[in-house]
Amino acid sequence: MRRHFVAAALAVGVALGTGLAAQPAAAQQHLRIALREDPDILDPTLARTYVGRIVFASLCDKLFDINEQLEVVPQLATGYRWENPTTLIITLRDGVRFHDGERMDAEAVVYSLNRHANFQGSFRRSELAGMEKAEAVDPLTVRITLRAPSAAFLSVLTDRSGMILSPRAAEAAGRDFGLRPVCAGPFRFVERVAQSRIVVERFADYWNPSVIHLDRITYLPIPDNNARIANVQSGAVEFAERMEPDHVEMVARNNRLRVVQVPELGYQGITYNLNNGARAQTPFGQNPRVREAFELAIDRAAINQVVYSGAYTPTAQAVPPANPFHIRDFQPEARNVARARQLLREAGVQTPVRVELTVPNNPDLRQVGEVIQAMVREAGFELRINAMEFASSLQAATRGEFETYLLGWSGRVDPDGNIYTFVHSRGPANDGKYSNPEADRLLDAARVELDADRRRQLYAQLNQVALRQDRARMYLWHRKNIFIHSTRLQGYVPVPDGMIRVQGLRLN
Repeated sequence: MRRHFVAAALAVGVALGTGLAAQPAAAQQHLRIALREDPDILDPTLARTYVGRIVFASLCDKLFDINEQLEVVPQLATGYRWENPTTLIITLRDGVRFHDGERMDAEAVVYSLNRHANFQGSFRRSELAGMEKAEAVDPLTVRITLRAPSAAFLSVLTDRSGMILSPRAAEAAGRDFGLRPVCAGPFRFVERVAQSRIVVERFADYWNPSVIHLDRITYLPIPDNNARIANVQSGAVEFAERMEPDHVEMVARNNRLRVVQVPELGYQGITYNLNNGARAQTPFGQNPRVREAFELAIDRAAINQVVYSGAYTPTAQAVPPANPFHIRDFQPEARNVARARQLLREAGVQTPVRVELTVPNNPDLRQVGEVIQAMVREAGFELRINAMEFASSLQAATRGEFETYLLGWSGRVDPDGNIYTFVHSRGPANDGKYSNPEADRLLDAARVELDADRRRQLYAQLNQVALRQDRARMYLWHRKNIFIHSTRLQGYVPVPDGMIRVQGLRLN
């Protein structure tokens, strides 16, 4: 277990840096949330960070949401029905207003879906690739026509692809929409200071005001785990997201704090650059035997034990064990340094094989990188760690400025949301540019297969092609979402997607 050095001075220092520590207790309901990273752009069409989704939970309502049982429930929609296997009818709430006062109606929904699907650089494009067209039937009814039946499409509308934007604001702002997003959520955007804070305040004309009790929320990016825990212990913030397993024991005897643990829907893994620019032109990027040797040099369970006290679940796939599409017999291979060395000899590469691992700059992931560095050295790799600010690392990965990238994914209810966008050759988050027509065929077939058993078989075949044959990427473990919040905060409902839904929250 790692040693933590939490000091009150650290907590005060971080809070003073935000200008919040000196504030007296006020009648206003002001919730302060410590984020693990600074979000990327606050445009649902262009965004891709987990922490961005947490902020969007207050700003941008969706057509549908998921509840704690992972059921799809209406939000801006009132319901849906399948007219036939490729035609989805969605009915909308009446009286919903955007933050700029414009009415949310079927035309706004059609505009938003088309923007998500077609806007240059959209990370929603692959999620909505099966949509042939969206039409306004009347002011409160939308008809969506799919190119083929889809087992995943409705779940797509429970996340950013289902967030509805003000057409007037989006048209006026263009690519700058994320600087001042205008949606139909319970809070409206006030300000953002990069690496410091994002502030939102209650929207007076929200369609469901009875469930909103907070007046203001400030999101504070605090990447250092020790600083985050110190801030919640000192009362400088009321909520700290994605803490570490050894923090649970640390706060267990503090009756002013509450710990919430929920298995997440996603994974932690390593993305490989196979064909994204010059950084892919290495023995590692071009030879699957070298990548196989790298994976065989790594002991997932040992890393989990050293860094996370054994709290997580080692894995070799994108889908966690609780998901019905988890492939039970596809398990991590045991560490085999001798076989790894043999593979490097068979590949004809000169050792040590030099590889760079990009790591988001927070303490636990840096330690993960250091443990991997020591492990693969024994097999003949020289691993250099490149620690970067998280949003910057995402941008670098998109540009191909990486060789390997230690990256987590928060996960989606449907397995397509964990796999397609990262593995399909046209996936917008396929940063390594992996491409295999057989993998594409299997992913496309799984998207439209409605029989669960046949769909599971397609994902099993995909694992063999993409992960065992091609060694396209490496999955490490499924995490737990560990949240720590003040007992002053009431009404928090944990959901496995890890989002902090603001409905029902209040401070006592």
